[in-house]
Amino acid sequence: MTSKRATCPACLRPSTTCICRWIAPTPACTGVLLLQHPLEVHNAKNSARLLHLSLPGSALVVGETFDDASLRALLAGPRRPVLLYPDTPGDASLGIAPPAPFEPAWADDPAALLLVVLDATWRKSRKMLYLNPALQALPRLALRDVPASQYRIRKAHAPGQLSTLEATVHALSQLENDTARYAPLLQAFDGFVGQQQALAGPRG
Repeated sequence: MTSKRATCPACLRPSTTCICRWIAPTPACTGVLLLQHPLEVHNAKNSARLLHLSLPGSALVVGETFDDASLRALLAGPRRPVLLYPDTPGDASLGIAPPAPFEPAWADDPAALLLVVLDATWRKSRKMLYLNPALQALPRLALRDVPASQYRIRKAHAPGQLSTLEATVHALSQLENDTARYAPLLQAFDGFVGQQQALAGPRG
């Protein structure tokens, strides 16, 4: 008879590797919807669950291809959805439609926006975008002045790439013009990264 390891009901990780100590409750003015690729759910290095637990009112939905009606329901509501995603060359050649324009005036009222974030590797996020036309049509928000990443436990696809938590936090700071609000969450993330490094042990 095998015994199942106890799992934390909040972070969904084994109790021995629970990350709840790093939850830093941080109310955001902007709404946040996290669309998580299924391969990220049980990845110990993934930061989306910590982000979700730290942002009251945020939503986290798992999937790669979403039913169009269900996805539109997630995007509907009083807030205008914008996709945290750069304008990348070659989108048209991949069959990805051009996004609607992001109007700078929208930043005057960040509480009226819903930030949609794809939690996936770069390759998987492109596939999620390709498979979900409703996401393609969203206006895109690109980060400005991207800082160096603290995400030392995962290799970046390209310079300047951040973890899901870092990218979302910097996007919220950019939209709300409030860096200080999210500093405790970035500090907690640094602790989370340190914990994952300790669990992984020294590299040979």
